[in-house]
Amino acid sequence: MAKRCDRCCGKQWTKDFPVALGMRYQNPSIEKAIDELQKQDVDEIIVFPLFPQYASASTGSAFQAVMDVVRRKQVIPSLYFIEDYYDHPAFIDVFAIHGNQFNLDSYDHILFSYHGLPQRQLIKADRSSHCLQSKDCCSRMLTCNRHCYSAQCHATTKALTERLSLAPDRYTTCFQSRLGKDPWVQPYTSEVLVQRAKLGDKRLLVFCPAFVADCLETIIEVGYEYHEEFLGLGGEKIDLVPSLNDDPLWVAAIWQIIQERINLN
Repeated sequence: MAKRCDRCCGKQWTKDFPVALGMRYQNPSIEKAIDELQKQDVDEIIVFPLFPQYASASTGSAFQAVMDVVRRKQVIPSLYFIEDYYDHPAFIDVFAIHGNQFNLDSYDHILFSYHGLPQRQLIKADRSSHCLQSKDCCSRMLTCNRHCYSAQCHATTKALTERLSLAPDRYTTCFQSRLGKDPWVQPYTSEVLVQRAKLGDKRLLVFCPAFVADCLETIIEVGYEYHEEFLGLGGEKIDLVPSLNDDPLWVAAIWQIIQERINLN
């Protein structure tokens, strides 16, 4: 997203904000998005990642890609990066609205399932020797772990469960989509399914607040694969709370977050 500037013409700032979509690995590319904005003669670009929680492999990688493109330009625009918004009230409110479309009391347990990340990436980002030093190191947001992906995920869960008035025994924070043999952030969603089935749960509701748009990791992995797995364990149903997608409330929330972070008011 970029702000159009008419400063050189002596005009006041306009509220016309050109928007371009850039994807890290697919099309339209980040380079194409930046080219599109610069063709509209913008001189400031706001980079808004579609990753609520910061991780070097996601948000950090996208920011690096933007800088790799911009550094090759003859004229480099001012850049503003929105690092995260994991517990921003506007983001939380829209997800809560989507969740309240379901009868929360009709489910035995509610899972907040986030995209997984190798533990070694958490440790690399830790500058305070705090990471993985205790079982509950991510349960509270502190100065020393404020950039920790796992801690931010737990903070998202905390904000959402407070907004939904869920008691601590009604929900679990877990992580999906792990690859390889190295340990990833835990607990694993697949293992939580086994635990909940052993406790006699029949109906589960799943939020995926690391994703602002539904994709293979929500619709297929949770909505289909985990559902089939849970049935095989003796469960009856897993429902997936739809992500924010193109909800106008989410579009308004993005604008609110940007205005507050960049101080556009």
